[in-house]
Amino acid sequence: MSITNTEIKHHGMGTITAGRKNKKDYFTLFQATVLILLTLGVSTAGWFAAGKYYFWTGVDKKRVNQQLEYLEQKVQAEPKNLDYRVALGYTYFLKGKNEKAIKELNQVLEIDKRYYDAHYNLGLVLADEGRFDEALDAFQKCIEISPKDYKGYLQKGIVYRKLKMYPEAVQVLDKASIMMPGRADIIYEIGMVAEAKGDKETAAQIYKEALSFDPLFKDAVAALKRVQKK
Repeated sequence: MSITNTEIKHHGMGTITAGRKNKKDYFTLFQATVLILLTLGVSTAGWFAAGKYYFWTGVDKKRVNQQLEYLEQKVQAEPKNLDYRVALGYTYFLKGKNEKAIKELNQVLEIDKRYYDAHYNLGLVLADEGRFDEALDAFQKCIEISPKDYKGYLQKGIVYRKLKMYPEAVQVLDKASIMMPGRADIIYEIGMVAEAKGDKETAAQIYKEALSFDPLFKDAVAALKRVQKK
């Protein structure tokens, strides 16, 4: 089943909807979170991001190392502070230490089974590990805990695409787009589904729509060039 033009128009506000994306990143800029963390002494309530920041400079790497050292100390000093533990788990993920990230986040969930950020970050790590069924479960928990938050639907759609479950991917991405019209990351992911199905013409239309909301969205620019290449 291919994504039709009618389906494309259905995805949000008469056309499609939108935001921004690094390789796994959608919601917070890595540098901003690190700077806030290091400058303000960490306000970790609501800590989550959408994935790794892949184009680190030497300064970025130094900051992540400082962030890791800081959070390890905070967790050791305040082991019952779940916010610090979630932040530490995500930082392990940034460092590529997925096993430690999973362990840390599961420890949080043993204490609080409804901690949204822990489920969310755990889903990211599990998806990065290729453990897609478990990642789906984690993002489904996010949806159950916060059904009006689009991020769980978005990430679940990404995992469905990776599993080649394209109708399911479109369905949950559509829900995300209705919740958050105007986000280029959601539009981009719908385009990724079309491209994965081999429908380059439809994918090109969707990537153009994403770029109409965010002309500087590098992944969408690259994707559009890719599908338009003869």
